[in-house]
Amino acid sequence: METKTKKILNCLVVDDEPFSIEIIRNYIEKVPGLFFKGKCGNAIEALRFIQEHSVDVVFLDINMPEVTGIQMVKSMTDPPLIVFVTAYPEYAIKGFDLDAVDYLLKPFGFDRFMKAVEKVYSRIGAESLAEDMSDGFIMVRADKRDYKIQLADILFIQSKGDYLKIVTSERSYLIHETMQNIMEILPAHLFVRIHKSYIVAVPKIKYLEGNQLFLETIAIPIGKVYRDGLSKVLSKENL
Repeated sequence: METKTKKILNCLVVDDEPFSIEIIRNYIEKVPGLFFKGKCGNAIEALRFIQEHSVDVVFLDINMPEVTGIQMVKSMTDPPLIVFVTAYPEYAIKGFDLDAVDYLLKPFGFDRFMKAVEKVYSRIGAESLAEDMSDGFIMVRADKRDYKIQLADILFIQSKGDYLKIVTSERSYLIHETMQNIMEILPAHLFVRIHKSYIVAVPKIKYLEGNQLFLETIAIPIGKVYRDGLSKVLSKENL
């Protein structure tokens, strides 16, 4: 399988509201290619953090005490990419005057967040996320660590309540994620859902027998409602 090198963007979240920080952190951790580098509760702390760490993107609240987000950016000679975040729409024009990548108006959902991320990738000249995820790897968080998993190593993914178990040729990872979200991330020509609880890697499929699919020596059930979709994928692969 051909792979791509995806630029992993280190993200800093700056906001004086802890709840807002956690929302953005949750969104960041859902997106392969984004890495949550850290959080700061004010602009002074953020400026120090940026001096000491590699930061590509700052999700920056504007209305903060003492030093505002706009004042913070004006004080920097070479700022990272800035996505302003605020509950006050009147700050939008000022934000774009500073060449901000985007402006997120609170409250915003994951879809709107992803539009901002697309603009970030467009600004740095990278491919869109949809294209960039076609091959290569995904980043997942498990055991309080961030893991880089090569798509070529994944055998199957199993739903376990509010969690997913990603099984590779070497080990498995238990992550807090949904089947719907992971399917939106994985390239459709490489992964197919064959059961309400299973997604399998198409290149790893050895054969089908009855209502089961075999990956090496592993048997996985095929759900009736997913059989037609599986047949279409396999016909394209000439299996």
